Amino acid sequence: MNKTIKLLSVTLLALLAISCEVAPNNGNNPVIEGERPYVIASQGTFSNTTTNALLTASTLDSGVVGMDQGLVNDGASYWVFWGGKYLYGLTYNQGNAGTTRSYVMNEDYTLSARSAEYAVRRFTTVGIYNDYIVTTSTGDGPQEYADENGYLPKSLLISLLNVKAETYATNNTLEEHYLAENFLGNGEFVTLAGIEQVGSKIYSAAVPMGLSQYGVKADGGKWVREGYADLIKRESGGSGSGAYKEGELQWTQYPDECWVAIFDNENFDSKRLIRTDKISYAAGRNKSQYYQMIWRTESGDVYVFSPSYAKTMADERQRTTLPAGVVRINSGSEEFDPSYYVNIEAMADGRSFLRTWYVGGSKFLMLMYDSVLEPAKTMTATELAIFDAEAAKLTPVKGLPAVSSISGFGSTPYAEGGKVYVPVTLTDDYPAIYVIDTESAIATKGLSIQATQISGVGRLEPIK
Repeated sequence: MNKTIKLLSVTLLALLAISCEVAPNNGNNPVIEGERPYVIASQGTFSNTTTNALLTASTLDSGVVGMDQGLVNDGASYWVFWGGKYLYGLTYNQGNAGTTRSYVMNEDYTLSARSAEYAVRRFTTVGIYNDYIVTTSTGDGPQEYADENGYLPKSLLISLLNVKAETYATNNTLEEHYLAENFLGNGEFVTLAGIEQVGSKIYSAAVPMGLSQYGVKADGGKWVREGYADLIKRESGGSGSGAYKEGELQWTQYPDECWVAIFDNENFDSKRLIRTDKISYAAGRNKSQYYQMIWRTESGDVYVFSPSYAKTMADERQRTTLPAGVVRINSGSEEFDPSYYVNIEAMADGRSFLRTWYVGGSKFLMLMYDSVLEPAKTMTATELAIFDAEAAKLTPVKGLPAVSSISGFGSTPYAEGGKVYVPVTLTDDYPAIYVIDTESAIATKGLSIQATQISGVGRLEPIK
């Protein structure tokens, strides 16, 4: 297997600067002999100056690479490797449009930026479909659909980056099938988490978000569950991803179910919905980002994970009773397999997970929380584990530095040949790539980076 997992974010946790000095980056690709197909997105803050650089290396298993051995760039919120040929840096700017551009590997194993730049829409999840990098979020729909109170319905906001053609397009939200309101038939609007291509179709988790101002008033208020009216906000408040408006019912009234939406193509046509009550909604959450929890394996099976994040809701009525778990959609099917369910919490002393990544075969890498999910509780994700979906076995990763020395993990590892390469940022040393054997779940230290942070790692082949 040679697979770059798709999403690379800048960090999961606050990353601490290391009091070390390295040679400054001169902004050019240095002349280095040999094949260097591996690309590491890194950041260095030294002498009050921050530099972002894309570094190249011949191996991830050992050695040291300095910040002066790469291509200076503006950095990005997410790095997306497409087809082993192109690297896209997507920037998320607190709800505003961010600048995106792409990079290629030259025949001499230096990197170059392509010419096109894009101001992408706000996004909460990212994926790949055929020639496209797809981003989605949910936001206000067109004024033409406003109700008698002037409330706007929520719509799916979709962006399509055509990688080969270097074009960018957004969807026309006037088309009714993009409406996110009453998406599941229960009156609530949804956001999508994960864009996973399965054959010619897109599979995505549909995460219910509650009733918008529009949804509370729709159909005479019939979508407010009996005994839930007191949850409607009496004034606007909150901040960031937790902001709410007067007159909306924030967060779902149905936390004990999981929905997957299946679409025909990149235009999100011909929606088909499937539901299970074995797990809660399938999304990991961090601020406004909804992390992918739906993955297709090499065998064609689709595994759907739920961290049961709804356990953190303040009101008991919106709090799930279901443990963090995994269900499956068998290859060639568009229904949940009724015979497959794994309780992750039962294997992890009651703990859940923040993120999952597919790493080959029937294996997944999981970033585990340090304690059980509870309302108003501060938790960190500090441990890794390998989950074997076929064997229904969860194995903690051994060989990593002490938890007290880890300040963060790069958001996306890279999988190749039965190993997964994970960027680890440390409080007392330079960050490094740790190499995890997916069979034994044993980690060993690989390539060190003379930087303060590693955003992620992948592989590119030269463009000829």
